[in-house]
This record gives sequence, C-alpha cells and structure tokens, in this order.
Amino acid sequence: MVMFLFLVVALAVVVAAVTLSVVGGGESGPLPEVAPERLQDPLPPDRPVNRGDVESLRFPLAPRGYRMADVDDALSRLGAELAERDARISDLESALAGAQAAPHPGHAPRTSLDKPEQDGRA
Repeated sequence: MVMFLFLVVALAVVVAAVTLSVVGGGESGPLPEVAPERLQDPLPPDRPVNRGDVESLRFPLAPRGYRMADVDDALSRLGAELAERDARISDLESALAGAQAAPHPGHAPRTSLDKPEQDGRA
C-alpha cells in the first residue's frame, strides 16, 4: 500500500511539473514568428562552380523537406555551368581536330606516290 501511494504522489508531481512548464513557461504571449531559413552557403556568383562548392552545398530544411526555390536555383545554376563547359569542351575539341588536320608549315604532306627516301644504299 505504501508503494502505491508513493507511485500516485510521484505521478502527481510529474503531471504538475509538466503542466507548469507548458502553461507558465516564459512570456504570456504566443511565440514570435521566425524568419524562414535560407540557403547559408549559396553557390559563388563571381566564379565558376567547382567540386568543393557542390560538395559543401547544404539546403535548409522546410516543413516538407527542402525549400523548392533553393534547390531549383542551385540546379539551374549547375545546369547552366555544365552546358557552358560542354560548349567550351566541344569548341576546344574541334579546334584541336582542326589543328591536327592542318599541315604544318615547312613540311610537305606525303602522298602515296612519293617513294620513301633511301638512306644511301643502292
């Protein structure tokens, strides 16, 4: 019987403590509005994005996951930079192919009709 009374008193103390902390915990007004989280480390606007920028990119959480606007902005920026790099790579590859196909000055192109030079042996 003593154990039962101890448990009832302990339960009453816990309920009272929780009630006081919820009802009387601080200011009497509602909680102030908090500004929504924004992307802390956006992609650098003044230089091309590198691997470290993408690896360190962290999106703030929203009630249903990530903020769609932040993710869309980052993906469109990455897509634009990848398209720009692909175009640059294509330009460089075509310039390299053109440079390799052009004859070098001072060297006449060899045709199949030319006989290879003999090294002095008859």
